Amino acid sequence: MGIVVIGAVFVDIKGYPSMQYIAGGRNVGNVVQVHGGVSRNIAEDIANVELRPTFVGLVDETGIGIDVVDKLKNHKVNTKYIRKVKDGLGSWLAIFDNSGDVVASISKRPDLSEIARILDEQGDEIFKDADSIIIEFDMEKDILKRVFALAQKYDKKVYAVVSNMTIAVERRDLLKNCACFVCNQQEAGIFFSDVYDDMDPEQLREILVCKLKASQIPKMVITLGELGSVYATCDGESGYVKSRQVVVTDTTGAGDSFFAGVAIGLTYGKSFRESCEIGTRLAASVIATKENVCPRFLPEEFGIDASMIKDFE
Repeated sequence: MGIVVIGAVFVDIKGYPSMQYIAGGRNVGNVVQVHGGVSRNIAEDIANVELRPTFVGLVDETGIGIDVVDKLKNHKVNTKYIRKVKDGLGSWLAIFDNSGDVVASISKRPDLSEIARILDEQGDEIFKDADSIIIEFDMEKDILKRVFALAQKYDKKVYAVVSNMTIAVERRDLLKNCACFVCNQQEAGIFFSDVYDDMDPEQLREILVCKLKASQIPKMVITLGELGSVYATCDGESGYVKSRQVVVTDTTGAGDSFFAGVAIGLTYGKSFRESCEIGTRLAASVIATKENVCPRFLPEEFGIDASMIKDFE
């Protein structure tokens, strides 16, 4: 069944200034609407590396909800476990400056309670043949507990990504069950109740090693934007991966693509460092465009044997 991704779907409404952006002022520009959401983006990223993922999530019964499912199908994502429910779609409104960075945003989260029912009714068939599991860690705790129970039952590794660290930090006791956790520098400060904004990669790498030994989180990656990323394990392995230099168009989705690359690498036999390098390459490909997801790649471009991938029926 490939990698199984569990999480929310959003509609992203993005505004780009056509002239110099003025904070607090009225800006002329272009407004676009695209399918988004951390988990939905990750599922499409994985599909764009021809790895046939399965997405477990919700949409609503509007035309947008139908379009989301159709697009995922066209990208070879297994959509069998997507359900249409009222308030199934979230929304994210963002304003970008002339450098492609988000300067203001607001979001409305969807009601994800139906995902718990999907896992209760179809969890065994979803997990039994999965290559690994990806979860949005700020989902309701009851959903996370169901995921970890099924993952333990079928001996599957779970990789955790976060869209709202303020919520996710309330579930930190469950992170010991995750094979790897990925967040950005600001989120890491929230998670560890500290401030890391002014630290260089080497300082942050050393701190991460100590933090993971104390917390017993198996693996963790902290992304640092244009400075790259640092990674560590609770056993003391650690390292730093530089970013790829590209012209920035839109940073939306870069973190999701990075996470997708890390999960792809760890799922299909790559080292921790190699997995972070795959994530770095995918993130760079997203930053250079206005798309939320990476362009098409082949598994062989990352040293992954495509014959390992089982297509869904």
